[in-house]
Amino acid sequence: MADPLSCTAADLLPLLGGGPNATAAAAFICSRFDAVSAKLSDATYAIDNTYLLFSAYLVFAMQLGFAMLCAGSVRAKNTMNIMLTNVLDAAAGGLSYYLFGYAFAFGGPSNGFIGKHFFGLKEFPSPSADYSFFLYQWAFAIAAAGITSGSIAERTQFVAYLIYSSFLTGFVYPIVSHWFWSGDGWAGAAKANGSLLFGSGVIDFAGSGVVHMVGGIAGLWGAFIEGPRIGRFDRSGRSVALRGHSASLVVLGTFLLWFGWYGFNPGSFLTILKSYGTRGAYYGQWSAVGRTAVTTTLAGSTAALTTLFGKRFLVGHWNVIDVCNGLLGGFAAITSGCAVVEPWAAIVCGFVAAWVLIGFNKLAVTLKYDDPLEAAQLHGGCGAWGVLFTGLFAKKAYVNEAYPGRPDRPYGLFMGGGGKLLAAQLIEILVIIGWVTATMLPLFWVLHKLKLLRISNEDEMAGMDMTRHGGMAYLYHDEDEHSNLPQFKMNKIEPKGTPPSEHYSQTQPDRV
Repeated sequence: MADPLSCTAADLLPLLGGGPNATAAAAFICSRFDAVSAKLSDATYAIDNTYLLFSAYLVFAMQLGFAMLCAGSVRAKNTMNIMLTNVLDAAAGGLSYYLFGYAFAFGGPSNGFIGKHFFGLKEFPSPSADYSFFLYQWAFAIAAAGITSGSIAERTQFVAYLIYSSFLTGFVYPIVSHWFWSGDGWAGAAKANGSLLFGSGVIDFAGSGVVHMVGGIAGLWGAFIEGPRIGRFDRSGRSVALRGHSASLVVLGTFLLWFGWYGFNPGSFLTILKSYGTRGAYYGQWSAVGRTAVTTTLAGSTAALTTLFGKRFLVGHWNVIDVCNGLLGGFAAITSGCAVVEPWAAIVCGFVAAWVLIGFNKLAVTLKYDDPLEAAQLHGGCGAWGVLFTGLFAKKAYVNEAYPGRPDRPYGLFMGGGGKLLAAQLIEILVIIGWVTATMLPLFWVLHKLKLLRISNEDEMAGMDMTRHGGMAYLYHDEDEHSNLPQFKMNKIEPKGTPPSEHYSQTQPDRV
């Protein structure tokens, strides 16, 4: 907020010589100063809210990225299903976050565990938050739900998606965001009153733990309860690749997510028109926003290249899908410390994140764990590394810029700040794993026992698009005999014993 311009007539009278009209002149001049100050204040609010709204739109655009990434990572017979679940993550999450989630997360004043105001946005906006802040936080909540949907893709009943998505965005995720992001949360670095955890609080600036670990751990338990997809491991236990049907969609989704991450990380400053007053008029929060975009870029780029050459060394070929996942792993890792580390440290973050993802993928195969999008490994594993990375590399000056008011707070261990911040970061990892396990594991287990979680073997083999959604995502035909384009023949699913040529001739689709 800009410093207000203010004056009083008593201050100006000596400067005006004390003539007969001096008092009126002083009052008039001061009234003009007050009007200018009000306009500057209004402009500051407008600029900051516009910045936050634009960031919210970028984060919401990540849903399109998730949809394309998920669609390309599954087989063609489940494309409509996975895209519909992404739509419903946003829609169901919108209502649940409006009714309950936002209040649980940011409904202060409250206790350290859960918020208790603003249910259904009652008495909103308030001096502490406007509608742009709600929209921004909703976009984060549905991102966590979108992560989980990737882990349990290709084998989950539709009703299960609706139940877990509403529960995650309306209760599980908001509690975690209250703990670490609300001014009342027991472990947050921005806690308004009282002592901070280990004197520092948890620094999870944009959510490596709050968003990515929550979504990843939830997906881990969902996929664990469901078990692998049919055919993912053969009878001898060896891994069988069930490749997604479109690398093009995976790459498109990855670039959309990359674009959206510039709202996810830099946007988490919430405001932009703020001067730090430390290096001159050219340096302020706008500079920190730009630096955060740079650290985000460097971490993702480093992780992508490390994955490219690492996988080439391990398996002998260049794989664009692996590179895309490595890129996203770097982004998930840097999200925690993006605002408080130097650009060179972001390169370290991305390099390690790539190997964390490769290692967790190896472990998943060993344990016969099946996650079609590597969501638990990517968001859970790389997110946890990002939380630890912040405790190691957070720079004192940047920490004080992002979390002002406590100049003596601890910072990164490797930057000379001691181990207290790292200890707080470890606490975050443990409590997120514990909380998500205590809430989502019982939910998935109950859905499993009620036979509401996994589809039947027959439906899974045939594909959910045909059995649950009324048809395929793509039109297939091979009537154009002289076309140079690749053609596909898709037959209608018939009972065993029906001659293929007979039922194909009866179900030949019309020319499009």
